[in-house]
Amino acid sequence: MSESSAAALAASSLDEDAWDDLLSFIEERRVIPIVGPELLMVQTERGPRLLFDWAAERLAARLNVSTAELPKPFTLNDVACVFLAQRGRREEAYVRLRSIIKEAGFEPPAALRRLAAITDFDLFVSTTPDSLLESAINLERFAGSSGAEVLSYSPNRVVDLAGERDRLTRPVVYHLFGKLAASPTYVISDEDLLEFICALQSEHLVPEKLFHELEHNHLLFIGSNFTNWLARLFLRMAKRQRLSDPRDVGEVLADDHSSEDDRLISFLQQVSVRTRIYVGAERFVEELAARWAARHKAAPVSAAPARFLPPAREMPDNAVFISYAREDLQAVQQLKAGLDAAGITTWFDIDRLEAGDDYDHKIRNNIARCSYFIPVVSATTQRRLEGYFRREWSYAIDRARNMADGALFILPVSIDGTEAAAALVPDRFKALHFSELPGGRVPPEFAQRLADFMRARSR
Repeated sequence: MSESSAAALAASSLDEDAWDDLLSFIEERRVIPIVGPELLMVQTERGPRLLFDWAAERLAARLNVSTAELPKPFTLNDVACVFLAQRGRREEAYVRLRSIIKEAGFEPPAALRRLAAITDFDLFVSTTPDSLLESAINLERFAGSSGAEVLSYSPNRVVDLAGERDRLTRPVVYHLFGKLAASPTYVISDEDLLEFICALQSEHLVPEKLFHELEHNHLLFIGSNFTNWLARLFLRMAKRQRLSDPRDVGEVLADDHSSEDDRLISFLQQVSVRTRIYVGAERFVEELAARWAARHKAAPVSAAPARFLPPAREMPDNAVFISYAREDLQAVQQLKAGLDAAGITTWFDIDRLEAGDDYDHKIRNNIARCSYFIPVVSATTQRRLEGYFRREWSYAIDRARNMADGALFILPVSIDGTEAAAALVPDRFKALHFSELPGGRVPPEFAQRLADFMRARSR
């Protein structure tokens, strides 16, 4: 491999065309970040350190492992190997590491928060077992509330995405090598990693929906500690075809070591021309976040959309019930955010289970005790002649029949200009005023009117 070829592949940055392509793919939700340990720079009592370098020292001390003969910096694998050689109980290492990281209570690093703030990312894959990535997402997108969905893999318990990616209702963090636990269900040692890699290649143990997404989307390997053959194997495993075969998607490896691995660079240059290398994980995230933000310049503060917080699992007392078709979730999130910002408690079922007697009882009971009922009318509800939202509408009408004439309870809204006269809704809805809330955005007058209703109701 020539020096010029190596320099082209291992460029310290992407050119403008490459950045434009990447950002366009991100906006189309065709990119999945795979996050590794080089992004986990935490603030310790001795200054900034990588989480698992720090944790290896603490684990060695907790397990009474002598580190005098170990290379510096030593790794969790080094500590685990010495501990097992001393006939230590294998399970003890996992419960101790979990306690060490949990007790430390580190804040998510700035790089993770920058990555989490790129809201076009809806699926993240983590190759580390800690919870810093989901904490970053919750801080950036949900004001610290638990909004991210967290899944983790183990060869003994295969967990997959719940459904197709375009139906995700909240950002997902998938821990590919397990999540911190008091049992050996996550990766500490090289042997653990080998077992996980072998299991992930098994037809019966692979999370099929996740790997379908990895195969058909562009991937950002950010801060990975994979070297040479492991990097090749992981890339081949994710793409599920020969890397030299023609394909429409590519990868960026952004880390601090791949550019120095001549054999890896030579391999990628020869067989994987869609793979690019960027030197520096944190620097890559900083540049990516800045370029993404420049393309999504924030609106003036007065016009900025309110932050969406997922509804509670159980409906609070005196909440406004929002009934909707699942395809309208984005507008419903905007609607809830706007009403929440006005101090109005709202609730809707974010999981849309739509099955089972227990679920139906829960929804019917919530409609029976909510303060107001907002049916969301749209082009989607026009198309769908059947849907659970229509049953919710029926339950609301049943309750309204017991109310006095003129009592306000059902407050229909149209999110896309669907007119009341042409709407495929119950006749009782058509007799009511339809509020126009394009895209679910809540104008001040609507929020004020509903707030006045709520105050009058509480007297």
